[in-house]
Amino acid sequence: MQRRTNSILNNLDWLTVGIYFILVIMGWFNIYSAVLIEDQHETFSMATRYGKQLIWVGASVVILIIALIIDSKFYSSFAAIIYASIIFLLLAVLLVGTEINGATSWIVIGPIRLQPAEFSKVATALALAKFLGRHNFKPTEFKTFIGFSLIAFFPVVLILAQNDTGSALVFFIFLLVYFREGMPSIYLIVGLLAGVLFLLSLILPTYTIIMLIEAFALISLYILRRNRRELLVAFIPLVVLTVILWIGFSYLLPDTSKTISVVLAPVILSFWYIVKIYKHKIKHGYFILAVLFASISFTYSVDYVFDNVLGAHQQLRIKVLLGLESDPYGAGYNVNQSMIAIGSGGPAGKGYLQGTQTKFKFVPEQSTDFIFCTVGEEWGFLGTTVVLLLFLALLIRLVFLAERQKSKFSRIYGYGVACIFFFHVAINVGMTIGLAPVIGIPLPFFSYGGSSLWAFTLLLFIFLKLDANRDQLIT
Repeated sequence: MQRRTNSILNNLDWLTVGIYFILVIMGWFNIYSAVLIEDQHETFSMATRYGKQLIWVGASVVILIIALIIDSKFYSSFAAIIYASIIFLLLAVLLVGTEINGATSWIVIGPIRLQPAEFSKVATALALAKFLGRHNFKPTEFKTFIGFSLIAFFPVVLILAQNDTGSALVFFIFLLVYFREGMPSIYLIVGLLAGVLFLLSLILPTYTIIMLIEAFALISLYILRRNRRELLVAFIPLVVLTVILWIGFSYLLPDTSKTISVVLAPVILSFWYIVKIYKHKIKHGYFILAVLFASISFTYSVDYVFDNVLGAHQQLRIKVLLGLESDPYGAGYNVNQSMIAIGSGGPAGKGYLQGTQTKFKFVPEQSTDFIFCTVGEEWGFLGTTVVLLLFLALLIRLVFLAERQKSKFSRIYGYGVACIFFFHVAINVGMTIGLAPVIGIPLPFFSYGGSSLWAFTLLLFIFLKLDANRDQLIT
């Protein structure tokens, strides 16, 4: 046992461990500053958030020790069981969960509150590492993508049912892990285009979006075929029929939406297009046509998703971010106050415990989602730069460690860890400075909360354990 312990200590990446403890300590000091009441200085009091966080920091040390003691092969052998257990907890939350801040995502056991959604990221990263790391893995097969999607996005459905959209969005970052392992670029391109379509559908009228989609389809046809005649054969009938329908509906049915004209034209012509594609054996023709109608269908579905999946407060936050609405005292209040706090810090900050925006509680959720504004106000530009550089160093180190793994399981899990940390840091910091919608996800090791701290600790130290035994072949 002594020999095994010495082996772990000798092979452990102490640079990453050091960065972890620096971030955790800095996070606690910021929580202390964010919630400190002048006449209440009991550091270990469970009545204060900084007192609770200190206890959770101690518990996280126990968690990391356990993660390092457990045999590396356990994580691979029991990945499916761990994943199934977390799915069970996510289902249990829907039945017996407690609602906090509008989300039914907590299991309360006495004084302890657990959020299974946080730990589901660890379980999903392990399950995907097991699935993508198998010996007969073929990244280009469509059934592989289906299997990946079922594992990665099934928790998303359950978390969305808990009304926790922020946690659900994190799972889409696993697409980058799959891309690293050989996912065809077309999947990533389609995903990016879907995101662009979603944003454009919120900003522009539907008929404008559809016309842009049609133009994109025509441009794609020309790029792939380099045939002007085929382009004109597709373009001219589409434009003529669209104009005829537009004028006809304007006179006969003036109350009819303009969108019908631009949708009906390609639908009517699609039969003619299919015949032409078959007759002249136009390569990629069916694919372009399928993408065209899939994009149009997706555009129509955006309104449904926006109106029925996202909560009213999330809809308003996105509209404010996109400049569609102005609500400085409502949905935009948090972000405005956060930017004021960060900007008021100046180059070197106001000093520790001297933040006026923090002390007078101008920024809501300043110890959780908006903890970064406390860093900006009290530590200034220099302080925020140091924090961001520490996170950058952690991310670079994680990628370096992932690349040196001999086991595919360890490498894939390592990339999963790096991607999760990247998403949380980028979105959380983006929220506080108005570059990302407020979706409510914590800043790793800084935001108040036991579940997030424990989950991030477990996520990181499982990988450090795998790295410490990187010479083993873990399957």
